[in-house]
Amino acid sequence: MKKDFFQYQAPTTPFAPALEVSHARGNYIYDVHGNKYLDCVAGVSALPLGHCHPAVTTAIKKQVDLYMHVMVYGEYAQEPAVELCKKIAQHMPEPLQMTYLVNSGTEAMEAAIKLARRVTGRSELISMQHAYHGNTMGSLSLMDYEERKAPFRPLIPQIKHIKFNCMSQLNLITSQTAAVIIESIQGGAGFIIPHASWLKSLKAKCNQTGALLIIDEIQPGMGRTGTMFYFTQHDIIPDMVITGKGLAGGLPIGALTASATHLNHFKEAPMLGHITTFGGNPVIASAALATMTELEKGDLIKSVSLKELRFRESLKNKHILEIRGTGLMLAAILSDDQHTAAIVDECRNRGVIFFLLLFEKRAIRITPPLTITIDEIEKACNILNQVINEFYK
Repeated sequence: MKKDFFQYQAPTTPFAPALEVSHARGNYIYDVHGNKYLDCVAGVSALPLGHCHPAVTTAIKKQVDLYMHVMVYGEYAQEPAVELCKKIAQHMPEPLQMTYLVNSGTEAMEAAIKLARRVTGRSELISMQHAYHGNTMGSLSLMDYEERKAPFRPLIPQIKHIKFNCMSQLNLITSQTAAVIIESIQGGAGFIIPHASWLKSLKAKCNQTGALLIIDEIQPGMGRTGTMFYFTQHDIIPDMVITGKGLAGGLPIGALTASATHLNHFKEAPMLGHITTFGGNPVIASAALATMTELEKGDLIKSVSLKELRFRESLKNKHILEIRGTGLMLAAILSDDQHTAAIVDECRNRGVIFFLLLFEKRAIRITPPLTITIDEIEKACNILNQVINEFYK
């Protein structure tokens, strides 16, 4: 399989480990050679309930026996998609009560860019330095990493980049700005937490200038930070919220949530202002509805803060400068970046999966399923500490 993987499947890097997956259950991935790996990445924050959670797989199997794709998005009323949109609305403040379902987070961002321009009649967009919202042309345009953008230019024009958490640069938001787009926690930049005062000032500046505020919850969402969505821990109400990754418990999904007033712009002038064939797919919507319903039960989300504390207590290592992030969206920042990738590789060799971040090369990603146990946290941290110490001995 590894040989065919490299021969027939398009690559993304020269360094893929090509772990040959046999199956995955709970917090573990198993390879074809019988090896077992504790998953501390969760498909890059896409599996809040771990692998093949029975509530999710049962919902999928039930829906497959009823119907799968029947019509493009927005034409037929399909119960799983309708109920999912209602469920999302229950976790959003007013007036964020309508959702457009798509196939990925970056597709949801593309829709948000279009909607912001349609609602405001403006074209300028403001994004953050070191932002990451996906790799389609609009989302790529929001990035300020020229090394990644240059080969694909020309991209969307009239985009400015300001520094996350910088008060003075909020003055660059003007009456020409259609929208300001932020990650509620910066992911690729190193799991940077927003300052509460900056968020309030940002929202006030948007209100003053008539710019819309779009918040990307693709990574922090679905209970990972101790609430269903991280932005609700702050006293702000954005104009649009983007979700994805963990929303469907392991199946591809994205969602744009906004007010009905805003989203109704897509239905006329022109009609079909945004359209998708498989958005709201009933099988995927069933998985997402089951995921959200399961997260609402019991103490799983409430346990996130205790599990975060155990990671922080167990990763006291002189070669780790700090643990960034919150909840189970954590990044161990090493003293330099010379061994980061090798440390991740060696941890995998010893049965624990960690990963890297896009821009912060010193970071080791720690984003396990919310179902990880205290014993599994201690096991993962012991191995990570051992490997770090060996590389920095």
